[in-house]
Amino acid sequence: MEPRVAIVGVGHAGFAPITAGLSYKELMFQAAERAYDDAGVDVRADVDSFVCCSEDFLEGTSIFDEYVPDQLGAVHRPVQTVAGDGLFGIVTGTMLIRSGVANVVVVEAHSKVSDVLTLGSIEHFALDPVWNRPLVPSVLAVAGLDMNAFLERTGLTEEHCALVAAKNRCNALDNPRAAYPADLSGDDVDDSAPLWWPLRELEVAGRADGCVVVVLAAEDRVRDLTEAPVWLLGAGWSSGSPTLESRTWGEADFVRRAAQRAYAMAGIRDPAEEIDLAEVDDTYAYKELQHVEALGLAEPADLGDLVQEGDLEPEGELPVNVSGGALAQGNLFEANGLARVLECVEQLRGEAGERQVEDVQVAVAQSWPGVPSTSAAVVVLGRDEGPS
Repeated sequence: MEPRVAIVGVGHAGFAPITAGLSYKELMFQAAERAYDDAGVDVRADVDSFVCCSEDFLEGTSIFDEYVPDQLGAVHRPVQTVAGDGLFGIVTGTMLIRSGVANVVVVEAHSKVSDVLTLGSIEHFALDPVWNRPLVPSVLAVAGLDMNAFLERTGLTEEHCALVAAKNRCNALDNPRAAYPADLSGDDVDDSAPLWWPLRELEVAGRADGCVVVVLAAEDRVRDLTEAPVWLLGAGWSSGSPTLESRTWGEADFVRRAAQRAYAMAGIRDPAEEIDLAEVDDTYAYKELQHVEALGLAEPADLGDLVQEGDLEPEGELPVNVSGGALAQGNLFEANGLARVLECVEQLRGEAGERQVEDVQVAVAQSWPGVPSTSAAVVVLGRDEGPS
């Protein structure tokens, strides 16, 4: 039987618009040191493999994983590289354990975007080189078009999206690691500067530096390392078409497919009833609603009422992005998915402080790498081990 997998340690560093006094190596070292202390592991003796999540364009250097081992304690050790979001790193680490290759795996993802001088050029380079790149479209243009298609399809309004942005930034007033907390109303968001219709400035996550490190372990090692494991009950990932001509506009079908796979593995039949908390990608405010729908947590016809009646708030029926999400914690790029996992782990352990949600048993974390990608990873986490 394949071994079950649990998260036994988490650590983070940064979560600030600019970390001028720290290099990416120092951020990584701080997060790793805290994760290893949390897990009670000796990195040189107990860890079998490492997964780093990085994109060479963002890092500004080729084969970036060569710059990872020192600060993770991974010198002369196996290091797997994922050119994408940290939640895909969690999936990779899980496969290493369940295949029997490793018993303890460290997953790392970080952002040092304050060092990036030409982010727009990097984002532009990701577009199709023949048809789309010569047009020089902004990622905000793509997001605005998708937001408009989403609102047209579901009947939701710009005001619903503004309420999401206000909710998340207010949630972060209780999150000490949030880079962009604010006491806002939906009207404040509506009054913010237009970027690309119907998208507004306060509906877009600001950039942030930070690092998150997660320690995974096979079930036969878990009890030796922690008394409060968070079990990885299910995981799934999927990709759609990234091209502007052939993608599905206004709908996150790739998230739906990833969620279905994660739920099947976790034995979740009715996610709206069985999941107590969700941390989803909200790089743009409308994406939170789009992803909640794709995760099967609410029907489009119900989303508007859920937002207006406060059911997505910490004390509501379905708490979503209690952490403040990317809108308030900051856009950590490759580390966004691990930031979602970090909040789920703290909530499941009962360690979320002022923002703690009562009786969280099962949580879902979802990531999306951003425009122009149409890929997603979803993991289901729980306090109990779940089905065999």
